[in-house]
Amino acid sequence: MEAIAFVIGVVLMIVGLAVSIALHEIGHLVPAKRFGVRVGQYMIGFGPTLWSRRYGETQYGFKAIPLGGYISMAGMYPPSPAERAATGRAGGGFFATMVQDARAANDETLQGDDDRVFYKLPVYKRVIIMLGGPVMNLLFAIVLFSILLTGIGVQTATTTVSALSECVPQAGVTECTFSDPAPPAAAAGIEPADTIVSVNGTAVTGFDEVSRIIQASPGEQLTLVIQRDGAERTVTVVPAAIDATGADGSAERIGFLGVRPTVEYERQPIWAGAAAAGENVGAVAGIMWQLPVKVYQTATTLITGEERSADSPLSIVGAGILSGEVAAAEAPVLNRVAGFLGLLASLNIALFVFNLIPLLPLDGGHIVVALWDGLKRFLAKLFHRPPPKPVDATKLVPVTFVVVIGLIVMGAVLILADIFNPLSII
Repeated sequence: MEAIAFVIGVVLMIVGLAVSIALHEIGHLVPAKRFGVRVGQYMIGFGPTLWSRRYGETQYGFKAIPLGGYISMAGMYPPSPAERAATGRAGGGFFATMVQDARAANDETLQGDDDRVFYKLPVYKRVIIMLGGPVMNLLFAIVLFSILLTGIGVQTATTTVSALSECVPQAGVTECTFSDPAPPAAAAGIEPADTIVSVNGTAVTGFDEVSRIIQASPGEQLTLVIQRDGAERTVTVVPAAIDATGADGSAERIGFLGVRPTVEYERQPIWAGAAAAGENVGAVAGIMWQLPVKVYQTATTLITGEERSADSPLSIVGAGILSGEVAAAEAPVLNRVAGFLGLLASLNIALFVFNLIPLLPLDGGHIVVALWDGLKRFLAKLFHRPPPKPVDATKLVPVTFVVVIGLIVMGAVLILADIFNPLSII
């Protein structure tokens, strides 16, 4: 059964990733069509086409490798210079050939003097189109976090007792024996399902408050008001003193009562999902600028066999493994659903942040190109100069090539690490 649950978890993550990619591309597609750009293709995945169908002027479909997606817009870049279009490929070697090939591929999307092209749009419309994809991932993450936090809730330790400890723990001993003393809670007559209302006259609403008072009172008499079957009663208890390790690593004596809390889901306010998404964006952005270093550190663990850092980046393989572990965990179904939603939401936050990196071919790179074009036009107008030619981003193809190679290498390293040295929730 665990193996079946694991496979289900992996499949769910693949489906979740496909939905995330589809929404990302819809974020580009809708404003592009709204602004009149001709869109030739809307594809989920890369490689060989598994299924496609044309609706109107756009072909929609799925491809074999579910590691991304794209829409094909007419005229992403201005047409090739007339002199080069007439003479064929430019000289100058490998990168010059790549530039000319990119221009030729772009020219194939143009139809005469058709104005339904991306590069002719006002700057703000181009930015909206390119921002649409990442923003859809952010909105999807907010929805998922809202379902998780407001619809399901956050696991919270309440003041209701779920069970009593079997004994007072002894240093270096992991199991209770017949001769070990009973916990103070049992001696005081506390029972499972009792709710602790106050401790020494201080009202308590969460188990962390109860625990803090108990731990600070070893060997001291405390008065607890508990609620049982709708009626309140008062009990007196003396927490046992046990050895513990403090936050600074030093030994200390703390109080021990021997009650275990009932854990319940506590629903959060409706804005909690957006707040959680915002916090995750900040955390992921903090990791993303260190991405090359993190990938290098991950690569070294493949050689040394050391345990990976908990904040090391994941590939889709790693996300699938974690999803499988969540699905196969020995936990209530609601806990596993919550774990999957949190994982998928975090993946969409990562897609949002990653795609805003200002490098081509990522969305952030296209936004920078559009803003640079707008800045050139603004300066020309400011200084009463003729309007400049549209920015020809095909000149950046060599840089794009280097970025793509870097992304492929990083992806390969992470996939290998996720196979041979995976992160685990176990």
